Amino acid sequence: MSIEVIFGKVLRNIREDKKLSQEQLAHLSELDRTYISLLERGKRRPTINTLIALCKPLGLKPSEFLGEIEKELY
Repeated sequence: MSIEVIFGKVLRNIREDKKLSQEQLAHLSELDRTYISLLERGKRRPTINTLIALCKPLGLKPSEFLGEIEKELY
């Protein structure tokens, strides 16, 4: 599984755990809803800026988010 797909899976799981819609997360992170969708489907490579923008409304530190990705990788 590619890192993009794993990132998307982790993002979707955390977003759903926080009971946020893609639209709500997009608004809170100041990203476009379609971009959130593309990320969740593994169709885009997120930048560090994107990671930081997403983590704030999800209530996570970027290192915690990356830790979840690491769990999926190894």
